[in-house]
Amino acid sequence: MLGVLGIILSLGLLMYLAYRGITVLILAPILALLAAFLSGGLPLLPTYTEVFMSNLAGYLKTNFPVFMLGAIFGKVMDDTGAAKAIAHYIAGKLGKDKAILAVVLSCGVLTYGGVSLFVVAFAVYPIAAALFKEAGVPKRLIPGAIALGSFTFTMTALPGTPQIQNAIPMPFFNTDSYAAPLMGIVAGLIMFGLGTLWLIRRAKAANAKNEFYGDHKEDIKSFDTADLPNVWTSILPIVLVLVLNFVLSKYYFANIDGAYLEAAPYNTKLATVKGMWSLITSLIIAIIAAIGLNYKRFNIRESVNKGAYGSMLAILNTASEVGYGNVIKTLGAFAIVQAFIMGISDNPLISEAISVNVLAGITGSASGGMSIALGALGKQYMEMAVAAGINPEALHRIATIASGGLDSLPHNGAVITLLGITGLTHKQSYADIGVVSVLIPLIALVVILIMASVGIV
Repeated sequence: MLGVLGIILSLGLLMYLAYRGITVLILAPILALLAAFLSGGLPLLPTYTEVFMSNLAGYLKTNFPVFMLGAIFGKVMDDTGAAKAIAHYIAGKLGKDKAILAVVLSCGVLTYGGVSLFVVAFAVYPIAAALFKEAGVPKRLIPGAIALGSFTFTMTALPGTPQIQNAIPMPFFNTDSYAAPLMGIVAGLIMFGLGTLWLIRRAKAANAKNEFYGDHKEDIKSFDTADLPNVWTSILPIVLVLVLNFVLSKYYFANIDGAYLEAAPYNTKLATVKGMWSLITSLIIAIIAAIGLNYKRFNIRESVNKGAYGSMLAILNTASEVGYGNVIKTLGAFAIVQAFIMGISDNPLISEAISVNVLAGITGSASGGMSIALGALGKQYMEMAVAAGINPEALHRIATIASGGLDSLPHNGAVITLLGITGLTHKQSYADIGVVSVLIPLIALVVILIMASVGIV
């Protein structure tokens, strides 16, 4: 029983101390070893070097290319002005009377194309502020609009999204980023539709009470719209990511002879790596295209370097959480926790949805929570799904969508960053962020669980 309490204490401290601003690079190994110490069964140093660090390194091996290439792509799209050009074009076409929809769609197009949500928030905020001010929409709704476009349907639901949350399940379930397309589209439409309606109703209710944009001390850097690149050349790299990823995963890598991969020195299977290969290749080609189309507009070396360096902290944070999860998995007391999770339902889809959501909420990270859950239980979920005749693609999509539910609780790093960018507080804006990025995604998750249970993927 002490071991179970140790796991609960360790998870509780991880959530609390991460919220207080202590990096998980320090927290994850210390708290993993605390749980191991309280379990009374594992020597600490071997647990750290051979379990924690080995699994951290394994996660880096699998996912570092996507983290790095995604960060470089986002930085290039930002520095060339391409991200702003796309957002400005969408905003201009929809007009000030559709300010909320314009911001949501601008963020959605960029994140679905592979631009990181942090880059999107910085790029879209100045445009959102101008639109909301002109339309008389309260500024406190800007974080909700950006969160809806960046943290929800394009991050976890829409098939083919190159965001890391959609890449993590691929090696566990031998899937690609287009897994369970019907489930993903339905969930995406629910998130987008209900979220947009919520924000529009909130704006109308505020206006009825004579609340408009409001007076705010703002330090918004203006940009010269005449200096932005052409919108069509700006969006081409995004189209390349999506189209190439689809063609490579569904047609090219799916049909090559990969038998040689099962022998040394590779010791893997084509089904395990083809999804990741497709995504890596697509991002590389899109980066080259973005640079080629805009090479006179920015310092290529500086942007590529900053993008690569910027990916380091994100991947190491998530890899540390994976190392933490795998230490917990080795503890004798984890068998009790595992039995409890599996006992919630003998349906692997429901069990997976709950475990991923809860761990994403505890860690405040969609990618971290999903990585811990799948690292600990992914093999069992796959075995249960095969035995029950469940399509592994359903496991993939439910894992991604579940990761984007409770992850956006107030201690989430992206939420805190977004509020910092917009100069607003949790008190002013979190209620709307919570509805569009926590409550509505949970509704979408329930709907797709029903779909999966009747074989619609």
